[in-house]
Amino acid sequence: MTVMAERASSQLSVDMFERIAEFVFREDETVRLEFINGRIGLKKVTNGNHGELIMWLVRRCMESRPELNLNPTQGLQVEAYRKGRALPDAVLTPVGHFAGQGDWADPDGVLMAVEVTSYDSDTHNRDRVEKPRGYAEAGIPVYLLIDREYLSVVVHSHPDPKEGYRVVHTVKFGEKVTLPDPVGIELDTEELRRWAD
Repeated sequence: MTVMAERASSQLSVDMFERIAEFVFREDETVRLEFINGRIGLKKVTNGNHGELIMWLVRRCMESRPELNLNPTQGLQVEAYRKGRALPDAVLTPVGHFAGQGDWADPDGVLMAVEVTSYDSDTHNRDRVEKPRGYAEAGIPVYLLIDREYLSVVVHSHPDPKEGYRVVHTVKFGEKVTLPDPVGIELDTEELRRWAD
């Protein structure tokens, strides 16, 4: 569940946000904060099905591309998107890419950002509108959205900093989909039906 608090970007600096986020995580490891579109988002720990979907994808990526890591904990600086700080559900990069970069890494070199929808009131704006725009503006080649509400996998590619992702391909759970270059992984999404709730 995500609770959003409106903040004007002039009222809260990115440095102040990072200090607040670090403090909150030290005090309560069940929540993480992100700062997108001038708003602070509180991301609570997800349910077991959400985690199973991410781990399924981690295994598929490791099997297909062992030279890559799918990191489920790395935050990104999405500077082009109003000096935001995004917490993707997972980020695909070459092994060792984030070494020494801290909690909020530069998105340069990220091959794919992944989000799995939650069942909360902000999912549509966060995962289907704001994050694809932010990831495209940051130049991340592929954005993968596993949409549990619509039982679909949405692959965004060919980012344009001004227009967002120019190619969006949707398949229903149960179909095969190929994640475009530079990812180059084929997924059989049949198993995703088990964790749609």
